[in-house]
Amino acid sequence: MKRVLLIHTGGTLGMRGRRPHALKPGAFLSTLRSRVPELFELAELELDLFSNVDSSELQPESWAALATRLHQRLGDFDGAVITHGTDTLAWTASALSFMLPGLDKPVVLTGAQRPLAEVRTDARLNLIDAVTSALQGPAEVTVCFDSHLYRGNRVRKVSAGEYDAFDSPNCPPLGVLGVDARFEAGWRSKGRRRVEPTVDAAVFLLKVFPGLDPQVVLPMLPHLHGLVVEAHGSGNFPVQSERSLLPVFVEAKRRQLPVVVVSQAQRNGVDLSIYESGQAALEQGALSGGDMTSSAAVVKLMHALGQFRPGRKLGAYMATNIAGERTG
Repeated sequence: MKRVLLIHTGGTLGMRGRRPHALKPGAFLSTLRSRVPELFELAELELDLFSNVDSSELQPESWAALATRLHQRLGDFDGAVITHGTDTLAWTASALSFMLPGLDKPVVLTGAQRPLAEVRTDARLNLIDAVTSALQGPAEVTVCFDSHLYRGNRVRKVSAGEYDAFDSPNCPPLGVLGVDARFEAGWRSKGRRRVEPTVDAAVFLLKVFPGLDPQVVLPMLPHLHGLVVEAHGSGNFPVQSERSLLPVFVEAKRRQLPVVVVSQAQRNGVDLSIYESGQAALEQGALSGGDMTSSAAVVKLMHALGQFRPGRKLGAYMATNIAGERTG
């Protein structure tokens, strides 16, 4: 029988309690065998309690520790499943995809909208599908939810109240687990499996909106090492009024602060060559995030800053499709 490492980090799946009462971490490991005995028919599972917290408590240091744990243990297993709260699941999945280059075994993140101990829970099916994906799915970091398998650094949480909580607008599913489980080949990593857990978390995500005052943003820059700008459409932001954001790009360039531009639109991505504002951003050294999600762009920039000094190498890393996080 194949072996799967099951790492529990916390989240709704492993909690107890009913809304509107606050959910508290429950005895996840002791509940698993009684509530989902089918899991132990699929594979030999080894449970690893990494943490037992709400996913909002997981920070970049947690990603690094989790990536290191996976790297140390994955060699003894055929794949891994990570149970995780849904709120920051996309962030952790993105981080692991960058921190584990050369991945040659499936690493599948999953969670639930209702705790495993409840009757009308989605946790049971998500766990069964995740273990199946860890045994048969592509050798990359993925997210398994509501009978679909997505590339981990492409997902967005799109619902807080339905079971189909995740979507991947710019990348088709890597698997569909219906009557049959069907999987795509997935991303092909190069080189040997290794871990690169170093990150610099001094990054800010700036969402452009009408009325944003650049004088609010400029004082932040001395405290940052990187900036991700979530612009309108294909990379638009105001440049012709007193609320022009161009001074932010000018000051960032002066400080050698890398700036990555992504789109607020869920589908497609930025093209900074189309409009005046995008061209102005390019002239100030801004980097196009293509169709990366905001979470993937922020995490990738944190990881890039942990590996490189601001400059050409960092820019090339951000522009390169490292783990399938962007098209082209």
